[in-house]
Amino acid sequence: MTNSTTMDRVQLGVTGPLVGRIGLGGMSMSGAYGASDEAQSIATVHAALDSGATLIDTGDFYGFGHNEMLLGRALSDRPREDYLLSVKFGGLRGPDNSWGGFDGRPAAVRNFLGYSLQRLGVDYIDVYRPARLDPNVPIEETIGAIAEMVEAGYVRYIGLSEVGAETIRRAATIHPIADLQIEYSLISRGIEREILPTTRELGIGITAYGVLSRGLLSDSLRTRPDFDPGDFRAHSPRFQGDNLTSNLRLVEALAAIAETRGATVAQLAIAWVLSRGADIVPIIGARTPQRWSESAAALDIRLTEDEIAEIEAAVPAEQVAGERYATAQMAMLDSER
Repeated sequence: MTNSTTMDRVQLGVTGPLVGRIGLGGMSMSGAYGASDEAQSIATVHAALDSGATLIDTGDFYGFGHNEMLLGRALSDRPREDYLLSVKFGGLRGPDNSWGGFDGRPAAVRNFLGYSLQRLGVDYIDVYRPARLDPNVPIEETIGAIAEMVEAGYVRYIGLSEVGAETIRRAATIHPIADLQIEYSLISRGIEREILPTTRELGIGITAYGVLSRGLLSDSLRTRPDFDPGDFRAHSPRFQGDNLTSNLRLVEALAAIAETRGATVAQLAIAWVLSRGADIVPIIGARTPQRWSESAAALDIRLTEDEIAEIEAAVPAEQVAGERYATAQMAMLDSER
């Protein structure tokens, strides 16, 4: 079955592929925010493709490989040319769900890639990227190893994730970089200072995750639900105590604007990111077809400059309470140095 709806497409950077204007992220389908339903997850993948989306993002460490195997099943009856797979690699985890850092050694690149190809059931990955910077391995060595896999036909394009401007420049000297995947939303705007100007100078696209700030910028958390212990948000500073109370006040201000537009909070948050430029492709972590449909409807919202100013005044990034990750994880982010 081919795409039944034509979604606008944009190019990932000056050297990357054409992709649907928004993409689908798979992390939420593999336990990051509590239990999920496999049938609903597969239906969501199909709904995204049928709406004209083409880019599907995953990580080999999502659910210890569960997400890649899930996507492999979901995509098994779809023509390979109908979708592009973006895969992050290198995250090290223990059987107790602990983190052990990131491995960007050339030998590890080849190892991780082999496992991903097998789990996904494909012959090549469209965009392959280290999930984080390995502080013990020069980025030039990691990118060089991926470039060898491009030459061998196992990878089509190279991407980066959560790295800063200096690392981006160094990586780009080794091989063309299609895109940088990084958190970007109304309440996570740090890339605007140095990283976004750098990617634009170098012709590198942005695939933005966390566009809804893990559900904060939506209607789903306005009633302050309890988080499952396995839910990422149960341990995230922005969702704790007074921080959550403060952040939900910002959400209420956004909700008032959304109501005047006949939109949901999530749709307005996505529309704002879309308004930041055609070089920025939001990755939406929907796990039901209904959530995907709601998100995709944001493509029909065109914000005026006055509306953008009103939104940004209602949700000032500097008033957001709490970091986007816990302290130990923030320390792993080259993009925050």
